[in-house]
Amino acid sequence: MLTMEEAMKQSATRFAAGEIVKGTIIEVRPKEALVDIGYKSEGVIGGNEFVDLKTVKVGDVIDVLIEKLEDKDGMVVLSKEKAEFKQNWDRILTICNEGGTVLGKVKSAVKGGLVVHIGVEAFLPASQIDIIPPKNLAPFIGNTYEFKVVKINQERQNIVLSRRELIEQERFDRRSKLLSDMTPGDIRKGVVKNLTDFGAFIDLNGLDGLLHITDMSWGRIGHPSEILKVGQEIDVVVLDVNREKERVSLGLKQKLANPWEQIEAKFTVGQKVKGKVVNLVPYGAFVELEPGVEGLIHVTELSWTKRIAKPADVLKVDQEVEAIVLGINRDEQKISLGIRQLEANPWDQAMDKYAPGTKIKGKIRNLTSYGAFVELEEGLDGMIHVTDMSWTRKINHPSEVMKKGDEVEAVVLEIDKANQRIAVGVKQLSEDPWSNIDKYYKVGDLVTGQVTKLASFGAFVGLAHDIDGLVHISQISEERIEKIKTVLKPGQEVNARVIKIDKSDRRIGLSIKAANYSPDQLKAEQAILDSLKPGEDLVALQHAFDAADVGEGTKQN
Repeated sequence: MLTMEEAMKQSATRFAAGEIVKGTIIEVRPKEALVDIGYKSEGVIGGNEFVDLKTVKVGDVIDVLIEKLEDKDGMVVLSKEKAEFKQNWDRILTICNEGGTVLGKVKSAVKGGLVVHIGVEAFLPASQIDIIPPKNLAPFIGNTYEFKVVKINQERQNIVLSRRELIEQERFDRRSKLLSDMTPGDIRKGVVKNLTDFGAFIDLNGLDGLLHITDMSWGRIGHPSEILKVGQEIDVVVLDVNREKERVSLGLKQKLANPWEQIEAKFTVGQKVKGKVVNLVPYGAFVELEPGVEGLIHVTELSWTKRIAKPADVLKVDQEVEAIVLGINRDEQKISLGIRQLEANPWDQAMDKYAPGTKIKGKIRNLTSYGAFVELEEGLDGMIHVTDMSWTRKINHPSEVMKKGDEVEAVVLEIDKANQRIAVGVKQLSEDPWSNIDKYYKVGDLVTGQVTKLASFGAFVGLAHDIDGLVHISQISEERIEKIKTVLKPGQEVNARVIKIDKSDRRIGLSIKAANYSPDQLKAEQAILDSLKPGEDLVALQHAFDAADVGEGTKQN
């Protein structure tokens, strides 16, 4: 019951729809509360308008809004929520106009966001809940937060809130302070926020910094995940601060001493070292000597004698190896290593073992278009060029006289230690017959030989001393011959007369038809041959030899 004083005040109250009046709880029911406002009848307020109906007691005085003075049952229709809404509306308008903040409790989740009670019900879109919109809204219900009023519609009387803007502003203020306070060399605590192939982003309590993979360790790292994981708390060193772009570069390895600072005290040129192969590239192998210190074995430093195309042919990652330090460059953080230096260089002894003039024996290991390689010993080959295979015979390809696996004798001609080459020759085992050709043959001599080759212009006849002579088609018979194969065959023995000797071009011209000529006839025939010019019916002997060489070379190729 109202006191006399309250009754007197109430009597002055205007009872009309839309007015806010004081009411006293006179009964609390399971789902509603009965309220006396001093009017001729009481009103009922639903339990859903109270935060917790169980806490409501008889005698509590509350503000209520009169919606209707009398319903069909003669009761006053009241609303506690609408009274609060009306009372708070002006305050909310002021907050909104000033861009202020308001404290509110999350009441429930609805489609697209949350309903928040700030004295009146307001809407918080899911996109404005946090920096990253949450997928699950349930954990926010029942919690009280501070919000910014971002939009208000007076006609519809609805309000839109944002929690995200306050968080972003807070992060911005914190980031600005961090940027202004931070200097290179500082050590800061941070949390690994994200990992990429090139590094990690570290959250420095509101400011993200980049920890590049090259600044994580003095040693080799394939991926940041090898030493870091998302959510991990670490201490990092500030390397650089760009306040204009709000970028911070961080380092982890800088907390430790640079292993290259005292590198020359740890390693010296000529020192034997051990390490693990950590990377193979086409030009060499990187070997880790200690954490943060790697040396490079260039592909040319793997073997004295073997031509290794790529390091992967002889080494593999994680393999333990020994090597010799060849060079140290502290400024560029480079160490050159060599494996072949662990053994004696066979080319150092080659000058003594295979001096020019030394006779050797070996197997043909390989044939090329220009020569044959003969194995002198493990790792050392000598090369016989095609021009060093015969004094008298023009050899177009080594396979004409040799094959792989043949055992051959040869003479060392030259050693090129710088380029690791040994030149050997077969023909040098015997005397060059052309150096004493005058002892063996003279113009006018009658000789006997076997036909070795046929060509359209003549036939080659093998003579003593491994020398070939050419019988031009015009020198076979007194009669004109159209095709030489009609009168001569390979292997056929013939008698011929030497009619020309050319020492400079190492050529001998023969004539079968002149075998029975008198000295006068022979001179006349030689004069005819000497006067021949290219383009006439008969070609000169020199051109015949050249044509034969080209023709035979074409056949071989």
